[in-house]
Amino acid sequence: MSDFPLPQRFPAPETRNPVILPDGTAHAATAFLQAVIDHPNIEVGRYAYYSPLSPVADAAGELAPYLFPGAPERLVIGCFAQLAHGVRFITASSNHPRRGISSYPFRIFDMLSAGAYMAENAATGDTVIGPDVWLGFGAMVLPGVTIGAGAIVGAGAVVAHDVPPYAVVAGNPAQVVRMRFGAPEVARLMDLAWWDWPVEAIRAALPALEAGDVAELARLAP
Repeated sequence: MSDFPLPQRFPAPETRNPVILPDGTAHAATAFLQAVIDHPNIEVGRYAYYSPLSPVADAAGELAPYLFPGAPERLVIGCFAQLAHGVRFITASSNHPRRGISSYPFRIFDMLSAGAYMAENAATGDTVIGPDVWLGFGAMVLPGVTIGAGAIVGAGAVVAHDVPPYAVVAGNPAQVVRMRFGAPEVARLMDLAWWDWPVEAIRAALPALEAGDVAELARLAP
C-alpha cells in the first residue's frame, strides 16, 4: 500500500485550476475540463483535467479543433481522464470524401448541401474517451475511436482504432503494448467502476488504487 498520507481535501470538480504549487499559487495551465469547456458537442466527466504547458483561452478549440457546435458527432471525455499537452481529438466532421476521385470537400462552401454532406462524412460517429484514461504528450485520437476505461496512450501515439480497457498503447498507428491487468481483474474493475463512487469513498480507497490491489478495492466498494 501507499506510504503517503491520505489527502485531507479534494477540490470540487468545477474548480478551474485545482493544482496548488508549493508557494501557494494555483498552476494556471492545469484545469478541470468541466470548469473550462462549455460546448454543446462535448461531454466531460468530473475531475477530468487538461494540463498544457501554458494556459489556453479555449480548451475546447485546442483539444478538438474541428468540432463545431451542432456537428453530427460528439466528443465524450470520461471521469478522471488525464490529458497532457498537445493532445488532439480529430473528430468525424474533419473527414474528407474518400469514395470518389477527389477528396476535396467541395460541398462545405454551400450551406444548402453542406449539412447532409458533412453528416455522411461524419458517419464514423462519436469519439469516446473512457474514465481514468491517460493520454500522453502529443497523443492524437482519430475520428470515431473509443478508448476504454483505464487505458494509457503513449506520448505521440496516433490512435486510429478502438482501445480495450486497461490497455497500454503506443506508436503510429497505436498498437497494444501490454495489458495493465489480466482479463479477470479487468472485468472486476469494470464492474466496480470506482470512478462513479462518491469522492469520499475514492479518497478512502486511494491506497488500494495506488497499489493496484483489485481485491482490496472491491472490499472497500461503497
